[in-house]
Parts: sequence; C-alpha cells; structure tokens
Amino acid sequence: MSDAAGVARSGMSGPADEGALSAAERRALAALDLDGLVAFLRELIAIPSLDAEESPAQRRVAAWMEGAGLPTDVWPLDFVELSRHPDWCHEVDRDEALGVLGWYGEKAAGRAAAGSDAGRSGSGRDLMLNGHIDVVPVGDEAAWTTPPWDPAVRDGRVYGRGAADMKGGLVCALFAANAIRDAGVRLRGRLSVASVVGEEDGGSGTLATILRGHTADGAIVVEPTQLAVIPAQAGSLMFRLVVPGLSAHGCVREEGVNAVEKFLPLFTALRQLEAERCGVVVGAADVAGDPHSPLFARYRLPWPIEVGTLRAGDWASSVPDKLVAEGRLGVAIGEEPAAARRAFEEAIARAAAADPWLAEHPPAVEWWGGRFDPAVTDPSDPIVTTVVDAATAVTGEAPSIEGVTYGADMRLLVNVGGIPTVLFGPGDVRVAHMPDEHVPIDQLRTAAETLVLAALRFCGVEE
Repeated sequence: MSDAAGVARSGMSGPADEGALSAAERRALAALDLDGLVAFLRELIAIPSLDAEESPAQRRVAAWMEGAGLPTDVWPLDFVELSRHPDWCHEVDRDEALGVLGWYGEKAAGRAAAGSDAGRSGSGRDLMLNGHIDVVPVGDEAAWTTPPWDPAVRDGRVYGRGAADMKGGLVCALFAANAIRDAGVRLRGRLSVASVVGEEDGGSGTLATILRGHTADGAIVVEPTQLAVIPAQAGSLMFRLVVPGLSAHGCVREEGVNAVEKFLPLFTALRQLEAERCGVVVGAADVAGDPHSPLFARYRLPWPIEVGTLRAGDWASSVPDKLVAEGRLGVAIGEEPAAARRAFEEAIARAAAADPWLAEHPPAVEWWGGRFDPAVTDPSDPIVTTVVDAATAVTGEAPSIEGVTYGADMRLLVNVGGIPTVLFGPGDVRVAHMPDEHVPIDQLRTAAETLVLAALRFCGVEE
C-alpha cells in the first residue's frame, strides 16, 4: 500500500490549473480516496471471477455500493429471456449470474427512451459508467512473478489477474461516484455504475442491464485504454474452420491426405484477405470502413484475422484426417457482420477450389461464440467532448482520441441501447491477458479524477 499512501487527497494528478475548476469540482476531487481505491481493487482481484464464476465478486461490489450509501439494483440474469434476443451470444455456459447497478442522483427529467434526445439538455443528463467483473484464465501460474489471485503493489503498479481488464477501471468508477456523493454535490442527472458479467464471452451482463431498463444519455466503458478516449471500436466474429483429410498409416503417408497440409493454402488465403481488407495491398478491393481513418492511424491492421487454436489428428503415427481451426475475424467500422462473414467464406471457397482435394471435399465454415459488432460514436457527441475536456482539465494535456481493434460492450450500449458511448480507462490492453497483468496507480488516479469531472459536467450540478 505504500505506493498509494499519502497521495489520496493531495490534489489533482496533473498540472492543470485548479483555479479553472468550479467549487463543486474541487470539492469532489478532494473527496476522492485513492488509498481506499487501491485497497478495494486488491480485494476484488483476490476474488477469482472467471466467466461463469462471477457471482461472489458481484455480491462484493453490491455490498460496497450499499455500504457507500448508493441505491442498488441486484438481480438474477434471466438467460431464457437473453437467449431470445438477437444480439445475445456466449461462449461459456452459466447456470446463474447477477446484474449489479448502483446510482447517485435522480434520473434526468424528460428522458423518453434509450437514444432519445430528451434529457440531453436543460435540467440534466444521465451518465452510466460500465465495467465488467469477469476475467480471463491465468494460464501458467509459474509464469507469474506473484500469484495472480494475491495482488501485489510494487513499482507504482497493482499486479493481479483483472488489475487492468478491468477491475481497475471498475473501481475507479465506483470511487468517482462515491467521491461526488461524499462531497455532497447534487447532480441534475443520474450517475450510475454498472458492474457486469460475461463481457469476455459476448456481453451478457451489459445486454441484461439494458433490457432491465437501465439506460442513460451517455456511457463510459472503463476499458484499459491508457487514458485515451475511444469513440470507435472495431468488431470481431468467432469462426471455426473444419478441414477434411484422409487417414492412413504414417509409414505410407502418400496413401492418405494430410489435413494439416490442406489447411496451409487456406491460411495463406486468410492472410491475403486480411491484407486486402486492411488496405495494405496495392489495388486492394474496397471494404466497408476506412482502414486509413485517423482514429485507426496507429494500426497497420485495423481489422485483423487470426487463428488462435488448431487441432488435428488423433494418433502420432497416422495421417491426420481432420483439422479444426478456430479464430477471430475483425469487422470494420460501418461494416455489416453478414458482409464480413460472406467475404471470409468466399475467400475460403476460392482457395479450396484451387486445390483438387479440397474442391471435392470442401472445408466447412462455422460461426460460433462471442460476436462483437463494431460501434462508433460521433466524436462531436457530448459524451466524447465531455470526457476529452475532463481529461484535459486533470492532466493539462488533451488526451489521444483513437479507435481500437478489439470488441467491447460499447457495441451493445450503442447498437442496442442507443446510448452514445466511449471507452476510457486506466491500464494497457496489451498486458490484460498476460502473466503479471498490472495497472499503474497514477493511471488509476487520473482515470478516477477524470470520471469525477466528466460526471459532474455531463450530468450537471445543482447550484
């Protein structure tokens, strides 16, 4: 705890002029408890919340909200109802799960429905802070320098599974709301914090939150963006490619057809398709979404295609008669997922047609698991400009405004809930699924302070 001690109430994290802040903003920032934030983050990391095992952590978040005096809605997810929704998808089966949402302030008057303009001016606006509690498996624990479920604080960072993705951001949201409440600042609109399950495998928790009727005029998903403001997220679809071969004894392998060998031209075709879709080949065909958009300027491959798993054969001395490859297909901003699937299937079909065996025994393409449609919010929308202005006020520098190539619950908030949304939070997604996952404490502080100011400015303050 020594890395955080003594800085919780010592003023803003950046060089901004505090004189430019209102009295309510200064009071709320002074009430932010960084020591408590780091302590609660460590407590949450110590509760393993793998997909389908989120309920103990959800109960702890709900108890924290109630202890902080925030009205709270805790409900069991109805997976029968969710399964009927066209945007529901999952990779992990769950017997039960909980939705958790706490709030401060009253709903802005006049809001008629998600996505409406009512309530976006006048008396106030509603803001939702959204963070997922589920985490990915830890992998080989021997690769961690400290146990993944025993969070450590060292070198100005908090280490542990979920530190960056995204319990760090979730705790920033909780403590930002609590700071505003502790400071006695009255909001014109409602600030809510949603702790959701199942983001890693498709977004069940956020979809359930929307269907429960919890909406807002704007939302911030506290993904690890390294404090960049993200108004656009690419999409991704999960594919399964089944490649047939013909079994034979390895001693007479030429009498069989090796499914691994037949996969190779298909993989080459996918790499070519990726290059064409990302605009890195001269004369490439046009695709929906501009891969050279300024929001994606730092990515050579904004809509990547990758094969993540390969399974082939059942005996070491036999020719493998089947290969199963699973992976993800990047979907461009503005592209219909059906069009992306069609482009993938056509590329596989063309490659198969060029091979005599595959032409007679075509590979099968299956679509399964998590589906993350692309989503975008107009950079001029108040949720974007408010977060940018708040981050600038905290640090003294305007944050980077970018797009990201990964999927997130922004797609549900925007496309299903009709809620203009940005991604913004502490930590780096590059360490999110790795051993020694961590989040810098200074980014936790900056994120929490930015969320405080964004909430006050977006919801409005009663004078």
